[in-house]
Amino acid sequence: MLLLNSLTGKVRNASEMYLNTYKGLSKEIWWLAFITFINRAGTMVLPFLTLYLQEDLRFSLSQVGTVMVFFGIGSFVGSWIGGKLTDRIGYYKVMVGSLFLTGISFIFLQYVDTFYGFCTGIFLTIVIADTFRPAMFVSMKAYSKPENQTRSLTLIRLAINLGFSFGPFLGGIIIAALDYNGLFWVDGITCILAVSLLFTKLNPKKRRNSIEETAESEVYIPKTKSENRRNIILFGLLILIVFLMAITFLQLFSILPLYYRNAYQLEEWEIGLFMSLNGMLIFLLEMPLIHYIEKKLISKVKMTILSLGMMLFSFLIFNFGHALMILVISMILITFGEMFSFPFTNKIAMDRATKGKEGKYMAMYTMAFSAAHIISGKLGSFMVENYGFEANWYLMSLLLLISVFLGFILKRELDIEQQTKMEVITEKNKLAKSVA
Repeated sequence: MLLLNSLTGKVRNASEMYLNTYKGLSKEIWWLAFITFINRAGTMVLPFLTLYLQEDLRFSLSQVGTVMVFFGIGSFVGSWIGGKLTDRIGYYKVMVGSLFLTGISFIFLQYVDTFYGFCTGIFLTIVIADTFRPAMFVSMKAYSKPENQTRSLTLIRLAINLGFSFGPFLGGIIIAALDYNGLFWVDGITCILAVSLLFTKLNPKKRRNSIEETAESEVYIPKTKSENRRNIILFGLLILIVFLMAITFLQLFSILPLYYRNAYQLEEWEIGLFMSLNGMLIFLLEMPLIHYIEKKLISKVKMTILSLGMMLFSFLIFNFGHALMILVISMILITFGEMFSFPFTNKIAMDRATKGKEGKYMAMYTMAFSAAHIISGKLGSFMVENYGFEANWYLMSLLLLISVFLGFILKRELDIEQQTKMEVITEKNKLAKSVA
């Protein structure tokens, strides 16, 4: 009985600690997360896009890679337009327009079955869809307190990954029961459904005007030209790290499903289960892990470097043997790498964004992923077609090794910057004491 009571108490305490990680977030952030979940669960066609192009439309592997290039170019252009529009007309109008038009585009995309037509269609669809991303980041900054921004971002990512966990599993069932065209209908309808929730639950008049009310210490404002130049260089270094990381991570959506099919002969629903493992781990673990790391004041750049190392081994391990357990270990490694890298690189980018240009800076952050989309699928398909999967995994590991090296450079420069600020503060305090 005593053992049972002790176990029950431990479970209760663990549950309370887990739930405490979610406290303090605004209701607008919760609604934004729910809208994101609905939208992301609906985009179930994307994890199966390479399979759809190769097996349903009979495109060659080279053509599939070219389609992914147009996907990436569309993402790049859409992110740039989204940043411009967000700073000009506001995040709310951009999000509403993007979701609605994306829904319409996905519905029509299923009727395109030629190579050049699909390249054009996926480009236009993703241009529209990815105007949403910079606007969403800026809205998150407006709807949350500065001290809650990392956790707010983590909640949004949790919603994305919960949707990603649910979407591919349901998508695999829909493909098995119906066909790929059903996925396009679900994608379109869920985008339009998300718009209706955005209208009813996230009226811009209800938002906290935190961008204007945020203290100067919470917004990066370079005071001299040299500080502004240094900020641009450090931001550029961060973007390069994110770009290299994204090239490798995006293999998860392009080359990895093909690897599962060709090397392990997995069915669509089995591939969906592996993809769901990524989303479920993030759903269960990311928020408490981020909360713990922030409480311990662990450096965001340190966690980014650690995450890049984990991703490196997640690809390298494919060449260690041929067993389902290797696929499981790889997915766990890349998932933890994702959990530690995405929230913290995003927060670093938000911290470096200068006041009044948040849309521009967050657009550049998302454009790093977009540029990676242009390269990742085509590079992976070229490597696989000409040299095999093994060579591709070695190349991805090399890119991540370079990003780890750049991460150490970024950490050194940020440490110098922080030390300089502390010295300035110390000198000001000494001066104030001498005057007093």
